[in-house]
Amino acid sequence: MKQTLIALVENKPGVLNRVASLFRRRNFNIDSLTVGRTESPHISRMTIVVDADAEQVQTQLYKLVNVIQVEKVTDVPNVSRDLALIKVRVDRETRSEVMQLCEIFRAHIVDTGRESVTVEVTGDEKKISSMVEVLQPIGILEMVRTGVVTMARGEHILSPNGYQARDGSNGYQNNVL
Repeated sequence: MKQTLIALVENKPGVLNRVASLFRRRNFNIDSLTVGRTESPHISRMTIVVDADAEQVQTQLYKLVNVIQVEKVTDVPNVSRDLALIKVRVDRETRSEVMQLCEIFRAHIVDTGRESVTVEVTGDEKKISSMVEVLQPIGILEMVRTGVVTMARGEHILSPNGYQARDGSNGYQNNVL
């Protein structure tokens, strides 16, 4: 079963490589790995979707020096999103069909050419997969997906417990959580 974990890591060169190497060494299958900046310039946030035992992954991640905090959010109410850019072959007839599909899926056409349109669609993995499925017969020329990002709903906040940046601050610009 797929498990979703969020890891807060130090924003330093080589951290992503160390995490990826850990997954390779332990033979964990990564379904999605997304990394981005947080509200703190010293901390990056990783959303990791794996087909492995979450506790074992968590234990292994904590062995890495640059990992600040790891939390399994599979069973926590959360908001998860994926983004895809899909370039579709179009002609006079299919252009309007793609536009109608975009309305149904709340997607946006972000680029148009004479023989293609690029569609941006955001949502959960099922929505993206459904959009890909209906565009496939029209003719997908190229596609890229960002990977899943996840955040717990409501008041549940993942914050670095007692993390101190090199400059002595807690890593937050306004020092408030």
